[in-house]
Amino acid sequence: MSQWLRGDFREYSREDSRKDFRKDFRNPSDSHNWPAVTALSLERSLSITEEGDEVYNTLPNNVNPRWTRDPGLRRLNLAIVTMFASAAANGYDGSLINGLLAIPAFNNNLGDIDSSLLGLTLAGISLGGLPSFIPASYVSDYMGRRFCVAIRSFLMLAASVLQCATSDVYAFLGTRIMLGVGLGFAQTAAPPLTTEIAHPMHRANITNLFQATWYWGAIVSAAVTLGTLHMSSSWSWRLPCLLQGLFPGIQLLGLLFIPESPRWLISKDRHHEALQILAKYHANGSVDDELVQYEYQEICHTLGLEKEAARRNGWATFFATKGNRHRFLVCVLVGFMIQWAGNGIVSYYLAPILKSVGIMSSTTQSGINLALQFWNASLAFVGALAAERFGRRPLWLLSASGMLASFIVVTALSATFAEHGIKAAGAATVAFLFIFFGFYDIAFTPLSIAYPVEILPFGLRAKGLSVNLTTVFGAGFFNQYVNPIALDAIQWKFYFVYIGTLAAMIPTIYFLFPETKGRTLEEIAVVFDGEDARSEVQRQIVIGKEDLKGIEAVEVDAVFAEKA
Repeated sequence: MSQWLRGDFREYSREDSRKDFRKDFRNPSDSHNWPAVTALSLERSLSITEEGDEVYNTLPNNVNPRWTRDPGLRRLNLAIVTMFASAAANGYDGSLINGLLAIPAFNNNLGDIDSSLLGLTLAGISLGGLPSFIPASYVSDYMGRRFCVAIRSFLMLAASVLQCATSDVYAFLGTRIMLGVGLGFAQTAAPPLTTEIAHPMHRANITNLFQATWYWGAIVSAAVTLGTLHMSSSWSWRLPCLLQGLFPGIQLLGLLFIPESPRWLISKDRHHEALQILAKYHANGSVDDELVQYEYQEICHTLGLEKEAARRNGWATFFATKGNRHRFLVCVLVGFMIQWAGNGIVSYYLAPILKSVGIMSSTTQSGINLALQFWNASLAFVGALAAERFGRRPLWLLSASGMLASFIVVTALSATFAEHGIKAAGAATVAFLFIFFGFYDIAFTPLSIAYPVEILPFGLRAKGLSVNLTTVFGAGFFNQYVNPIALDAIQWKFYFVYIGTLAAMIPTIYFLFPETKGRTLEEIAVVFDGEDARSEVQRQIVIGKEDLKGIEAVEVDAVFAEKA
């Protein structure tokens, strides 16, 4: 069987495959080198369907089904977790701003800042990230995913130290721009690396969990700023800034253990290295493992086709076909949606919002911030695991609909408190902010990176993700810069803008976001490009399954017994 998966099946063309496939099964004297496997093994190997069920789950594989008991999978998955530090670092920053705004020493040390300069300073991460994503995509494609992640980690470590030492608002802005550049390199390379190296049976959940770790960084930040809140010196805000280097440090450590993407290695004609990595981490060193051989063959064939397309078109590949134009549009839409769902106004400006509904205590504000991050982390984890079980589209639609309903209530309650001063309305606003984020977390958090990454073919994955993240940071920069000005000018009335954007997202998701549940990275191409995108490996297995249906089970058993 492994010999068949390594390429012997390729002689079966579409025209004569049915006849030859049936003949070779009926003729045990044929020269094909069949291993001694059972008819059940064949049935599992041919169980891929036209609907895209993963063949990976059916192939014999030299691993323990429980990854915690398997040395190869345990080593791989623990290394992958360290790459999640990119998302956690982003979450640390998102919560850090709320925490710093609640610390009196921070405001005193930086001086009296008007809302325009405050918005520019807080948006510094987006300002730094915007110009970095496109160059990062080239570094990721030409120098490797690991190299690109390493650049990010060093930049963010240096920026954290410099930010801790500054006391001028413009210097603070400069360090935040530097952090944004580092984050841009990491977010471009780390998600593709984790997706491309993950074992097939874990790939979907790992991809979905990547961005869900955003909130674990936010939890650390909220806890640290709450702990330093009552420190009298400037270290009450300098220490949280210094600890921004924690997650880049974890990622640097992880680079010592995580291998390079096999898909990237194959794209550079380093086939032997790629096969050895697949064997080591996906089959405990067994190069002849059937799943490893299938992965290797499928990746080689798919990348060969993509390389030809890239040679002809380059960046223009995004606009060369209907499927790629669809992918490009989805990447842009997801980048816009996750910033303009109303979450940005709460993530970065929770303290001013709480003040607007009568919650003035810095301790209470910090406590609510910490509780919100724990709530978010829990719901994002649930959403990440639910995406593969229930599908992407249902979660996207449920998330957008729930946010729209809860944000309407938040707006009404904020207006009630502002106009009539009813304290119960202020408390209810906080409760519905939690409900709003619960709906955001189940889809918009885990799928914001996972969905673009999995719909993009390898040749466009880094470039497409850079387009997505450029949109994220561009929309985020405008969002973060405008929010404090708008909140200062019109307060709760500004919420109507987000009600409008949320209402527009529901039909957008319904008509433009296809389902990708239960498909491998290579199979997803069929969703966007049709059957012509199905690799020869997948096509021949489908043909083989159809032919197997015409052979009596007892006849297959006899053939295998004789070949064994």
